Amino acid sequence: MMLFNLPIHIKKITPPVKYDERILLMGSCFTEHIGDFLKSHKFNVLQNPNGIVFEPQMLCSSILDYIDQKKYSEHDLVYENERWHSWDHHSVFSHPSKEMVLQRIQESIKQAHDFLKNADWLIITFGTSFHYLFKTQNRIVANCHKVPANSFTKQLGTIEETVTAIDTMLYRLFHFNPKIKIIFTVSPVRHVRDGVVENNRSKARLLEAVHHVVDKFDKLYYFPSYELIIDVLRDHRFYDIDLVHPNYAATSFVLEKFCENCMDKQTRNILEKMKEIVIAKNHQPFHFASEQHQKFRKKYLSECVQLQTQYPFLNLQEEINFFQAG
Repeated sequence: MMLFNLPIHIKKITPPVKYDERILLMGSCFTEHIGDFLKSHKFNVLQNPNGIVFEPQMLCSSILDYIDQKKYSEHDLVYENERWHSWDHHSVFSHPSKEMVLQRIQESIKQAHDFLKNADWLIITFGTSFHYLFKTQNRIVANCHKVPANSFTKQLGTIEETVTAIDTMLYRLFHFNPKIKIIFTVSPVRHVRDGVVENNRSKARLLEAVHHVVDKFDKLYYFPSYELIIDVLRDHRFYDIDLVHPNYAATSFVLEKFCENCMDKQTRNILEKMKEIVIAKNHQPFHFASEQHQKFRKKYLSECVQLQTQYPFLNLQEEINFFQAG
């Protein structure tokens, strides 16, 4: 028998992820693929309270900020290109008004603190070992905010630095929320602007650091997003036109494997029903007022009501309102 891709054994997560659990997702843009999928199918999720963060030291520092409910002030911001920015946050927090930036940050930290305190799962996706040191303040930044490149020193973080950051974060986190479990993964997005060789060195350091802590502690797991695309799919047709970001087919494949190996049977069964409802909600009818379409809407209205009654932790009110509107 001919093999057209490389088999991979994925160790099932025990205990598995369940539908009624709270899931915080943090990390690179690949985290958004997982988080958006879970959110659209009615999992209880919060993703990237600081916005997208690629680098592990900054990501771990963000978690400590949530635990401590760090209070930001004007001194934590920088003004550039007629907008105020935070070195710890993605540019989605940036704004011409520093008061607005600070308000957005504090609201996000409060939300993250409350969610993390009772979260069942934290999913972390590291993107790169490279970090940028802001020379004036001698500190690592999460985002350069288009500040001139000569203001930073680019450095390749060591395995030891990453392990130390994770260890420090874990010590605080398990005291803050003893029940939380963590799934680590490494983003398959290629950071080719660093260089192909440099990108591979960066990913190798992330993989080594993550496996070091996963092998050392309980309640820590590794899911091979990186390997599924780099070694199993292993073809440029699974990337977007930039040859950097995995395309829809690739991310769908990873999500299938995630559900198969990280969720229990009941959760997967509910998910299959939710997929049907999501597809139905996005359906564009040829003739909205037709009897056929009204039967279609009544059918899925009934299914939503039945599903929410059977599983009270699901919030399907938006879908119920949608199908009732017909």
